[in-house]
Amino acid sequence: MSKGFELNGPTSSPLHLRFILNTFYSGPQAWFFMADDRGYFRDEGLVIEFSEGDTLANAVPRLADGRYDVGYGDMNALVELAAARPDDAPVAVFAMHNRAPYTIAVPAAGPARVPADLAGRRLVTHPNDAAWRMFPEFCRACGLDRSQVSIDVSDLPHRELIPMVLEGRWDGIFGFVNTLAAQAIEAGLDPTHSLRHFEWRHHVPSLYGAALMVTRSLLRTNPQAVGGLVRAVNRGLHDTVADVDAAIESVARRNPALDRNANRARLAGTLKLEMGHPEGATIGIGAIDPARLAEAATLIAGAKSLPSIASPARLFDASFLPPPSDRVRSLAERSAAADTR
Repeated sequence: MSKGFELNGPTSSPLHLRFILNTFYSGPQAWFFMADDRGYFRDEGLVIEFSEGDTLANAVPRLADGRYDVGYGDMNALVELAAARPDDAPVAVFAMHNRAPYTIAVPAAGPARVPADLAGRRLVTHPNDAAWRMFPEFCRACGLDRSQVSIDVSDLPHRELIPMVLEGRWDGIFGFVNTLAAQAIEAGLDPTHSLRHFEWRHHVPSLYGAALMVTRSLLRTNPQAVGGLVRAVNRGLHDTVADVDAAIESVARRNPALDRNANRARLAGTLKLEMGHPEGATIGIGAIDPARLAEAATLIAGAKSLPSIASPARLFDASFLPPPSDRVRSLAERSAAADTR
């Protein structure tokens, strides 16, 4: 649990919060480290202890179990957990991804050109991969029979799995668009020409992605800390958007072995894709559309036969968001071809 005084101020000891990330230290987490390195958490009377995670989806139950105070988790996994454990499920307070980043990547030169072509084929996934977990929703939206798709689970890193997919060991791989692109680059491949994507944002557009989440205990006992946390992260996001290279250096201070080029591409891709939904131009990064979240929750409940559907207000607390004028809006796509809900 968190340690320190409940009320923070210039004369109080800082509040220590344990923060579970989605994966190892990587480019698309840079805003957290920018906020830390530039003293934004300290300004709010907070000390953040980061821990590497093992998937966006798994961060959610770890928060529910009380092992961490704050996490970077999957909004869709939160919908599931809120149905199963309503008293324990954390609460999202800042939606970082206004698009779901999930994809199935297939060889660009292969025969699979539309989702229906996946029938009768074999795919590979990491254990608890968020895209794999959301495969029922993808199938429901695309009219694909899940039972006709074979799926193998592998612990091998994506940079090893992607070449194996291209060699024919599997017909496709689950993951995040920009994660797979970065891992393809690390494997010496050109992801633009070697992979074709079946992206959830095109077929299941109501889904959100990653969000900053807090435990119900922290929300109840120290709302001041939650407000400070959100303000600091929002400042870190502004700085990341303004200087992607500085942001990557902030990540590299925590992961010296980081492939800077691959992770810069991954961060830039995340800013453009996962955070580029047109609604960002109106409500800004951090906020959600309650009607869209309700639509997503209903879809997930139907696809997974959940016992209940959590309300948007239970899943997301908007009271800590920065004023609309302080939110990042520049990432939204405004072209006629941009996604809409």
